[in-house]
Amino acid sequence: MSYVFGPVPSRRLGLSLGVDLIPAKTCTFDCLYCEVGRTTSKTIEPGPFVSLKEVVFEIEKKLMKKEPDVVTLAGSGEPTLYSRIHEVIAGIKDVTETKIALLTNGSLFWKEQIRKRVLKADIILPTLSSVFENTFRMIHRPHPELDVTTVIGGLEKLRQDYKGLLFLEIVLLAGINDTEKELEGLKTVINRINPEKIQINTVVRPPADKRAISLDRQRLEDIKIFLGERAEIIAGAPVAAKKGKTDTLIRDLLDMLKRRPLSSIDIANAMGLPPRDVEDLVKGLLIKGYISRQTHSGETYYLSNGKDI
Repeated sequence: MSYVFGPVPSRRLGLSLGVDLIPAKTCTFDCLYCEVGRTTSKTIEPGPFVSLKEVVFEIEKKLMKKEPDVVTLAGSGEPTLYSRIHEVIAGIKDVTETKIALLTNGSLFWKEQIRKRVLKADIILPTLSSVFENTFRMIHRPHPELDVTTVIGGLEKLRQDYKGLLFLEIVLLAGINDTEKELEGLKTVINRINPEKIQINTVVRPPADKRAISLDRQRLEDIKIFLGERAEIIAGAPVAAKKGKTDTLIRDLLDMLKRRPLSSIDIANAMGLPPRDVEDLVKGLLIKGYISRQTHSGETYYLSNGKDI
């Protein structure tokens, strides 16, 4: 089993070597907007899901070929559920000076042991998309033992304990958490948490639930101004913005891949999409298992797995 993917370009972090520590789809949430799809194992209990030795060996092997800007702990579920994440961080630091980033939904930092496990990461990027319980539950469909007050308290405790960079992501969904009340509540809590950056995001890749609808660029720009100078927009254009609906784009691509393998350049040329949008499209389909990739003569090609939308 492969635990490491990339390096791939990341809008947030540059060239990122991804590390997947969690089986798909094990998570504390079941978010409307998740690109990985619906959660199949919802839990708040950490476990040793993957082999520490194999993960660190695979990272080291990848780093010998190419030095990325960051090594990013992320993947197919909530990475802080991996009970040996601190040992992964230590193992990476033993073999490279490359910065370590942690992409997390931020739901478990109320647990002291989990905060302690991640303190040596260089950048932590948690998510906070609402400060109101009803909206929080609608967006994230969390584990029954989680509530928004607990999650916010955990983020505040993380900020107190953590000495690295904290980039707080807000995922905005049209008609759900983009109202004046929601944004004012978020701004108040964000000021308490005091992250180095506020990263504004919306739906780009195909979401787990059709109720997750992206905001247009102008609305994102207005919200950026409202949240202040630390705010930045990290969302690209939705992959369907330039050619019909998302489902149509996906079906067109899957039909092409059933006929023959295609590289990213092939896909971009055939569908009239810029490279960034191709990246978004294929990443979502890879994670959900609709397509796979193979390398031939140094070039990566994508193939259909025979699944239909």
